[in-house]
Amino acid sequence: MATKILFISQGFSFMGNSIQKNLEKAGYETVRIDPLVEELSGQKDIGNIIVFYLGKFIEDIPKFLAYLKDVCFEEEKSLILIGNADELEIVKNIVIETTIAATFERPVDLKKLVERVDKLAQSVDKREMRQNILLVDDDTTFLKMMKGWLEKYYRTTIVTSGTQALMYLADNRPDLILLDYEMPITSGPQVLEMIRSETKVDQVPVMFLTGKSDRESIMKVLELKPDGYLLKTLNREQILMTLNDFFEKRRMAELNNR
Repeated sequence: MATKILFISQGFSFMGNSIQKNLEKAGYETVRIDPLVEELSGQKDIGNIIVFYLGKFIEDIPKFLAYLKDVCFEEEKSLILIGNADELEIVKNIVIETTIAATFERPVDLKKLVERVDKLAQSVDKREMRQNILLVDDDTTFLKMMKGWLEKYYRTTIVTSGTQALMYLADNRPDLILLDYEMPITSGPQVLEMIRSETKVDQVPVMFLTGKSDRESIMKVLELKPDGYLLKTLNREQILMTLNDFFEKRRMAELNNR
Protein backbone atom coordinates (compact mmCIF):
# COMPACT_ATOMS: atom_id res chain seq x y z
CA MET A 1 0.00 0.00 0.00
CA ALA A 2 1.18 3.55 -0.75
CA THR A 3 1.64 4.72 2.86
CA LYS A 4 3.39 8.06 2.41
CA ILE A 5 1.42 11.24 1.83
CA LEU A 6 2.64 14.79 1.28
CA PHE A 7 0.40 17.16 3.24
CA ILE A 8 0.52 20.83 2.29
CA SER A 9 -0.91 23.49 4.57
CA GLN A 10 0.10 26.96 5.68
CA GLY A 11 1.13 26.94 9.32
CA PHE A 12 -0.71 24.87 11.89
CA SER A 13 -4.47 25.02 12.37
CA PHE A 14 -6.99 22.93 14.26
CA MET A 15 -8.50 21.48 11.06
CA GLY A 16 -5.10 20.96 9.44
CA ASN A 17 -3.90 19.09 12.53
CA SER A 18 -7.10 17.01 12.56
CA ILE A 19 -6.63 16.03 8.92
CA GLN A 20 -3.02 15.01 9.52
CA LYS A 21 -3.88 13.04 12.67
CA ASN A 22 -6.71 11.16 10.95
CA LEU A 23 -4.49 10.22 8.02
CA GLU A 24 -1.81 8.96 10.40
CA LYS A 25 -4.42 7.09 12.44
CA ALA A 26 -5.47 5.36 9.20
CA GLY A 27 -1.89 4.14 8.73
CA TYR A 28 -0.42 6.81 6.47
CA GLU A 29 2.92 8.45 7.08
CA THR A 30 2.37 12.16 6.42
CA VAL A 31 5.06 14.72 5.70
CA ARG A 32 3.74 18.27 6.19
CA ILE A 33 5.16 21.24 4.30
CA ASP A 34 4.21 24.87 3.81
CA PRO A 35 3.10 25.97 0.31
CA LEU A 36 6.59 27.12 -0.71
CA VAL A 37 8.40 26.16 -3.92
CA GLU A 38 11.62 25.32 -2.09
CA GLU A 39 9.81 23.02 0.37
CA LEU A 40 7.90 21.17 -2.36
CA SER A 41 11.09 20.86 -4.41
CA GLY A 42 12.81 19.14 -1.51
CA GLN A 43 9.94 16.78 -0.69
CA LYS A 44 8.29 16.09 -4.07
CA ASP A 45 9.50 12.48 -4.07
CA ILE A 46 7.42 11.68 -0.96
CA GLY A 47 4.74 9.23 -2.08
CA ASN A 48 2.34 9.68 -4.98
CA ILE A 49 -0.54 11.35 -3.14
CA ILE A 50 -0.63 15.04 -2.19
CA VAL A 51 -3.28 16.46 0.16
CA PHE A 52 -3.47 20.27 -0.04
CA TYR A 53 -5.37 22.17 2.67
CA LEU A 54 -6.21 25.55 1.15
CA GLY A 55 -6.85 28.94 2.72
CA LYS A 56 -7.04 32.67 1.96
CA PHE A 57 -3.32 32.60 1.18
CA ILE A 58 -4.04 30.78 -2.08
CA GLU A 59 -4.34 34.05 -4.04
CA ASP A 60 -0.81 35.04 -3.00
CA ILE A 61 1.09 31.94 -4.22
CA PRO A 62 0.72 31.72 -8.03
CA LYS A 63 4.33 30.57 -8.46
CA PHE A 64 3.80 27.72 -6.02
CA LEU A 65 0.60 26.63 -7.77
CA ALA A 66 2.37 26.68 -11.15
CA TYR A 67 5.16 24.53 -9.72
CA LEU A 68 2.64 22.20 -8.08
CA LYS A 69 0.97 21.79 -11.48
CA ASP A 70 4.29 20.75 -13.05
CA VAL A 71 5.13 18.33 -10.22
CA CYS A 72 1.72 16.66 -10.34
CA PHE A 73 1.81 16.29 -14.12
CA GLU A 74 5.43 15.27 -14.64
CA GLU A 75 5.63 12.92 -11.64
CA GLU A 76 2.08 11.54 -11.84
CA LYS A 77 0.98 12.69 -8.41
CA SER A 78 -2.65 12.40 -7.34
CA LEU A 79 -3.85 15.67 -5.78
CA ILE A 80 -6.62 16.07 -3.18
CA LEU A 81 -7.80 19.63 -2.53
CA ILE A 82 -9.60 20.84 0.59
CA GLY A 83 -11.00 24.39 0.78
CA ASN A 84 -14.01 26.60 0.12
CA ALA A 85 -15.56 26.98 -3.34
CA ASP A 86 -13.58 30.10 -4.27
CA GLU A 87 -10.24 28.60 -3.18
CA LEU A 88 -10.91 25.39 -5.08
CA GLU A 89 -11.77 27.35 -8.22
CA ILE A 90 -8.51 29.32 -8.08
CA VAL A 91 -6.47 26.11 -7.93
CA LYS A 92 -8.51 24.41 -10.66
CA ASN A 93 -7.77 27.31 -13.01
CA ILE A 94 -4.02 26.70 -12.65
CA VAL A 95 -3.47 23.02 -11.89
CA ILE A 96 -4.15 20.49 -14.67
CA GLU A 97 -7.59 19.04 -13.94
CA THR A 98 -6.63 15.44 -14.71
CA THR A 99 -4.17 15.47 -11.79
CA ILE A 100 -6.90 16.49 -9.30
CA ALA A 101 -8.15 13.22 -7.85
CA ALA A 102 -10.74 14.71 -5.46
CA THR A 103 -11.98 17.97 -3.94
CA PHE A 104 -13.59 18.52 -0.54
CA GLU A 105 -15.29 21.68 0.63
CA ARG A 106 -14.82 22.80 4.22
CA PRO A 107 -15.87 21.68 6.73
CA VAL A 108 -14.48 18.38 5.47
CA ASP A 109 -15.90 14.99 6.41
CA LEU A 110 -12.71 13.31 7.69
CA LYS A 111 -14.11 9.81 7.31
CA LYS A 112 -14.90 10.39 3.62
CA LEU A 113 -11.49 11.97 3.12
CA VAL A 114 -9.70 8.90 4.49
CA GLU A 115 -11.91 6.61 2.38
CA ARG A 116 -10.96 8.57 -0.74
CA VAL A 117 -7.27 8.38 0.17
CA ASP A 118 -7.61 4.60 0.66
CA LYS A 119 -9.04 4.18 -2.84
CA LEU A 120 -6.33 6.38 -4.31
CA ALA A 121 -3.63 4.40 -2.53
CA GLN A 122 -4.98 1.18 -4.02
CA SER A 123 -5.00 2.65 -7.53
CA VAL A 124 -1.46 3.98 -7.03
CA ASP A 125 -0.30 0.49 -6.07
CA LYS A 126 -1.80 -0.91 -9.29
CA ARG A 127 -0.16 1.90 -11.29
CA GLU A 128 3.22 1.12 -9.73
CA MET A 129 2.97 -2.41 -11.13
CA ARG A 130 2.82 -1.09 -14.70
CA GLN A 131 5.95 -0.77 -16.83
CA ASN A 132 7.81 2.50 -16.50
CA ILE A 133 8.77 4.48 -19.61
CA LEU A 134 11.22 7.38 -19.57
CA LEU A 135 10.44 9.92 -22.32
CA VAL A 136 13.33 12.19 -23.33
CA ASP A 137 12.65 15.05 -25.76
CA ASP A 138 13.36 18.79 -25.88
CA ASP A 139 9.91 19.45 -27.40
CA THR A 140 7.62 19.97 -24.38
CA THR A 141 4.47 20.01 -26.53
CA PHE A 142 5.34 16.59 -27.95
CA LEU A 143 6.23 15.30 -24.46
CA LYS A 144 2.87 16.31 -23.00
CA MET A 145 1.00 14.79 -25.93
CA MET A 146 2.90 11.50 -25.61
CA LYS A 147 2.42 11.40 -21.84
CA GLY A 148 -1.31 11.90 -22.34
CA TRP A 149 -1.37 9.00 -24.81
CA LEU A 150 0.67 6.60 -22.67
CA GLU A 151 -0.18 7.30 -19.03
CA LYS A 152 -3.33 5.13 -19.00
CA TYR A 153 -1.22 2.08 -19.82
CA TYR A 154 2.31 2.89 -18.59
CA ARG A 155 3.96 4.85 -15.81
CA THR A 156 5.48 7.68 -17.79
CA THR A 157 8.25 10.04 -16.68
CA ILE A 158 9.20 12.96 -18.92
CA VAL A 159 12.44 14.97 -19.08
CA THR A 160 13.53 17.62 -21.58
CA SER A 161 17.25 16.97 -22.00
CA GLY A 162 19.91 14.29 -22.02
CA THR A 163 21.36 15.71 -18.80
CA GLN A 164 18.01 15.36 -17.01
CA ALA A 165 17.69 11.81 -18.34
CA LEU A 166 21.08 10.81 -16.92
CA MET A 167 20.21 12.41 -13.57
CA TYR A 168 16.97 10.41 -13.49
CA LEU A 169 18.80 7.19 -14.38
CA ALA A 170 21.21 7.68 -11.50
CA ASP A 171 18.41 6.66 -9.10
CA ASN A 172 15.85 4.91 -11.31
CA ARG A 173 15.73 2.00 -13.74
CA PRO A 174 12.87 2.33 -16.24
CA ASP A 175 11.63 -0.56 -18.35
CA LEU A 176 12.11 1.43 -21.56
CA ILE A 177 13.65 4.74 -22.65
CA LEU A 178 12.10 6.63 -25.57
CA LEU A 179 14.90 8.95 -26.66
CA ASP A 180 14.71 11.83 -29.12
CA TYR A 181 17.37 11.38 -31.80
CA GLU A 182 17.67 15.04 -32.82
CA MET A 183 18.15 16.84 -29.48
CA PRO A 184 20.34 19.95 -29.19
CA ILE A 185 23.40 20.23 -26.88
CA THR A 186 23.50 16.52 -25.97
CA SER A 187 22.11 14.54 -28.90
CA GLY A 188 20.23 11.25 -28.70
CA PRO A 189 23.22 9.22 -29.93
CA GLN A 190 25.45 10.83 -27.28
CA VAL A 191 22.93 10.04 -24.54
CA LEU A 192 22.67 6.43 -25.77
CA GLU A 193 26.45 6.10 -25.67
CA MET A 194 26.54 7.36 -22.07
CA ILE A 195 23.71 5.00 -21.06
CA ARG A 196 25.52 2.02 -22.58
CA SER A 197 28.69 2.92 -20.64
CA GLU A 198 26.89 2.80 -17.26
CA THR A 199 26.70 -0.76 -15.94
CA LYS A 200 23.71 0.09 -13.73
CA VAL A 201 21.46 0.92 -16.71
CA ASP A 202 23.34 -0.41 -19.75
CA GLN A 203 20.75 -3.16 -20.20
CA VAL A 204 17.74 -0.81 -20.20
CA PRO A 205 16.21 -0.93 -23.70
CA VAL A 206 16.32 2.32 -25.69
CA MET A 207 14.10 3.23 -28.65
CA PHE A 208 14.86 6.33 -30.66
CA LEU A 209 12.19 8.90 -31.46
CA THR A 210 12.68 10.53 -34.84
CA GLY A 211 10.71 12.81 -37.11
CA LYS A 212 12.62 11.70 -40.23
CA SER A 213 11.20 8.74 -42.12
CA ASP A 214 13.42 8.60 -45.23
CA ARG A 215 15.54 5.47 -45.70
CA GLU A 216 18.88 7.24 -45.21
CA SER A 217 17.83 8.76 -41.88
CA ILE A 218 16.38 5.47 -40.61
CA MET A 219 19.54 3.55 -41.52
CA LYS A 220 21.60 6.17 -39.68
CA VAL A 221 19.46 5.66 -36.58
CA LEU A 222 19.70 1.86 -36.76
CA GLU A 223 23.49 1.94 -37.12
CA LEU A 224 23.65 2.81 -33.43
CA LYS A 225 21.88 -0.48 -32.60
CA PRO A 226 19.03 0.83 -30.44
CA ASP A 227 16.27 -1.57 -29.41
CA GLY A 228 13.99 0.03 -31.98
CA TYR A 229 12.69 3.37 -33.16
CA LEU A 230 9.40 5.25 -33.29
CA LEU A 231 8.41 7.81 -35.90
CA LYS A 232 6.95 10.93 -34.33
CA THR A 233 4.42 11.05 -37.15
CA LEU A 234 2.70 7.85 -35.95
CA ASN A 235 -0.74 8.24 -34.38
CA ARG A 236 -1.71 7.21 -30.86
CA GLU A 237 -2.96 3.74 -31.83
CA GLN A 238 0.17 2.94 -33.85
CA ILE A 239 2.48 4.01 -31.04
CA LEU A 240 0.58 2.01 -28.42
CA MET A 241 0.56 -1.04 -30.69
CA THR A 242 4.32 -0.77 -31.22
CA LEU A 243 5.00 -0.47 -27.50
CA ASN A 244 2.61 -3.30 -26.61
CA ASP A 245 4.32 -5.56 -29.17
CA PHE A 246 7.75 -4.58 -27.82
CA PHE A 247 6.90 -5.44 -24.21
CA GLU A 248 5.10 -8.65 -25.22
CA LYS A 249 8.16 -9.85 -27.17
CA ARG A 250 10.41 -9.09 -24.21
CA ARG A 251 8.05 -10.95 -21.87
CA MET A 252 8.05 -14.01 -24.13
CA ALA A 253 11.84 -13.88 -24.44
CA GLU A 254 12.18 -13.79 -20.65
CA LEU A 255 9.83 -16.79 -20.32
CA ASN A 256 11.85 -18.73 -22.89
CA ASN A 257 15.09 -17.90 -21.09
CA ARG A 258 13.67 -19.27 -17.85
